[in-house]
Amino acid sequence: MSETSTVPTAPLRARAEIDLGALRANVRALRARTPGAALMAVVKSDGYGHGAVPCARAALAAGATWLGTATPEEALALRAAGLDGPVLCWLWVPGGPWRQAIEADIDVSLSGMWALREVVAAAREAGRTARVQLKADTGLGRNGCQPGPDWAELVAESLRAEAEGLVKVTGLWSHFACADEPGHPSIAAQLDRFREMLAYAEEQGVRPEVRHIANSPATLTLPETHFDLVRPGIAMYGVSPSPEIGAPADFGLRPVMTLSASLALVKHVPGGHGVSYGHHYVTPGATTLGLVPIGYGDGVPRHASGSGPVLVDGKWRTVAGRVAMDQFVVDLGGDEPAVGTEAVLFGPGDRGEPTAEDWAQACGTIAYEIVTRIGTRVPRVYVNEEELG
Repeated sequence: MSETSTVPTAPLRARAEIDLGALRANVRALRARTPGAALMAVVKSDGYGHGAVPCARAALAAGATWLGTATPEEALALRAAGLDGPVLCWLWVPGGPWRQAIEADIDVSLSGMWALREVVAAAREAGRTARVQLKADTGLGRNGCQPGPDWAELVAESLRAEAEGLVKVTGLWSHFACADEPGHPSIAAQLDRFREMLAYAEEQGVRPEVRHIANSPATLTLPETHFDLVRPGIAMYGVSPSPEIGAPADFGLRPVMTLSASLALVKHVPGGHGVSYGHHYVTPGATTLGLVPIGYGDGVPRHASGSGPVLVDGKWRTVAGRVAMDQFVVDLGGDEPAVGTEAVLFGPGDRGEPTAEDWAQACGTIAYEIVTRIGTRVPRVYVNEEELG
């Protein structure tokens, strides 16, 4: 994805404006909530759709000291872009690029013995010590090593490899299942289990640089989970992890992405006119329709058909009929904005526009998905790249 530094004078078909000044402010707000812990900026999935490299640079400038990715390809791309601080990568499959990661000084997460065996072999081949972090499954049931004999074996074999100079255990970590649901009993249960698994590993001789379990909601609401490092993902981009814990402004956060498009057509139609595939919307009377040239091929959810909110000419409109691959229609109710008028799908809400959370509610999903799914056909336009004053 190309990076665009300046706002073009001609309107684009569609654009995702990324406010790096807001991102830096969000990182500072998150750091202020976690004074005793370092901060990992999670930039997986191309920075939740915002652009991994520009967002990583902005986060580091604002005081983040670690970067986090899911796939090794994402981590290696950060290195290729010249980002040389600590990077953790946690989603591996057999045969992954272990040697490349080792040679790039990327911390790799291990959840089981198969991964330890592969990273040890790659370390021997590279003639370098691999930086590894052991992930504990404290109750999420996805990645991570189970407590009991499995954890004991992984810890013991990791220490054996460390004694041979093949690995360095740099971290012990886990991930919450329900931190976005205040008071959920699994939160305390997972935290207790994490402390037990930490204590066992440290009693056996593991001396990690960092211990971490706090994702965005835990970073915002559970200070007892902060340990040495917090891993905010969606919160860094100014989106709340859950309406249940509060809106972004409640935590001093501001949404970073604004998604907009230019009206491609405005036309008069009579009452009873079908709109888009299947005619799920039929005009109730004579009206004007506006064509918004962005669709599910760009990441606009088809589930927003008939419900997605859009700000056009100062008024909220609703997607009329089905979202198509490249376009959708809004009923303008007789208004006649000029062709090329901006249609704002979501943004911070300052101008009365919908937010990503409004789209999530309209689609029956979460705001994470709304921003992350915006595709590469939509150019990212970066603003406030440099600090002022």
